[in-house]
Amino acid sequence: MTTVPPFGVLTAPPDWRTVDFISDLHLMPEEPATFAAWSLFMAESPADAIFILGDLFEAWIGDDAALPGSFDGECAQVLDRTAARVPVYFMHGNRDFLVGAPFLAELGVQLLSDPTVLDWAGRRTLLTHGDLLCTEDVAYQQFRREVRSDAWQRAVLARPLAERQVMAQQMRAQSMAAQAQGVVYTDIDAPLARAWLAAADARTLIHGHIHRPGDHVLGHGADGQPLTQVVLSDWHIAGSDHRAQVLRLSSDGQLERIDLGPM
Repeated sequence: MTTVPPFGVLTAPPDWRTVDFISDLHLMPEEPATFAAWSLFMAESPADAIFILGDLFEAWIGDDAALPGSFDGECAQVLDRTAARVPVYFMHGNRDFLVGAPFLAELGVQLLSDPTVLDWAGRRTLLTHGDLLCTEDVAYQQFRREVRSDAWQRAVLARPLAERQVMAQQMRAQSMAAQAQGVVYTDIDAPLARAWLAAADARTLIHGHIHRPGDHVLGHGADGQPLTQVVLSDWHIAGSDHRAQVLRLSSDGQLERIDLGPM
């Protein structure tokens, strides 16, 4: 079993009333409708803060790829405009862990460690992308440790941009093929999730990664209160296969799932 990691803590301002959570948009130029829906949401969300819990991008191969006029550059502009009007928080996923902290800081976006506890309105909510909890996928966990190492990332980012852009194209093609085959993501390790919640003194876990939105009872804490797993939706807008859901949390602890209409 994976050990309980250290948690970041974000203490929210007392005047927040609602916050929005999204994850797993897997933005890529091959799906312009998903980008358009995200761009509109970021411009119009009435929330006091927006949390992006990983895999905003399908493949991020370096901050230097966000060139003016490029798809990555357009995504950066959306983040920059949104962060100018409302706090935006970004957590790395398994697809966009190469997004750099200095790059986000230039855009006004705040980087969150994975996992992070949101301390707000007298409640502690545990936020994570979710992949660290999928311990049964042993091959992926080994791969994750490799690609998150400084040595691996330095070696990749040292490659010419054109070479990394080809890598990104290949990754997107592989992902689209996997989607067409109906790939099923490994579920989280429930006992480990309960251990995380106990260590974080939290009762609610919000995460993405597994692409199966829903609310689940994980059991009960030491105080007898229920422990809740809240899984975020992935986004995919193409043909009849439409998914674009936002999770809105209110200061009174109420959760609302908002389905964005077709563009």
